[in-house]
Amino acid sequence: MYAVARKLPDFEKYELGRQIRRASVSVTNNIAEGHGRYHYLEEIKFQLQSRGSLAELVDDLNVCEDEGYLPTTEVADLKELAREVQRLINGYIRFLRERKAGASLIVRESAIEDELLYEFRDL
Repeated sequence: MYAVARKLPDFEKYELGRQIRRASVSVTNNIAEGHGRYHYLEEIKFQLQSRGSLAELVDDLNVCEDEGYLPTTEVADLKELAREVQRLINGYIRFLRERKAGASLIVRESAIEDELLYEFRDL
């Protein structure tokens, strides 16, 4: 998406380009921050925020297409990539919800505690 922002006309590089860069970083930042949480509800919240940032990016691609900043085929390819990322995020959210349903809502201080909890459950 940074490459898309660089292709924008000069008068759009600040506003639309900045929005594209911020939303794209927000997708990965929210995934990472959610992963760093050891409480399922918090992690799910961050994954939902990531999915929202992805929707913003798709809308920004619509603007690029409507204004003729990018070729239609390039926009279509990027939207297909966005759909794949959305499928991955949705799958991860589904996984987290399933894990949450089978786990207590105890806040754990580390991933090691989480792993130990599941190892003992399997015994």
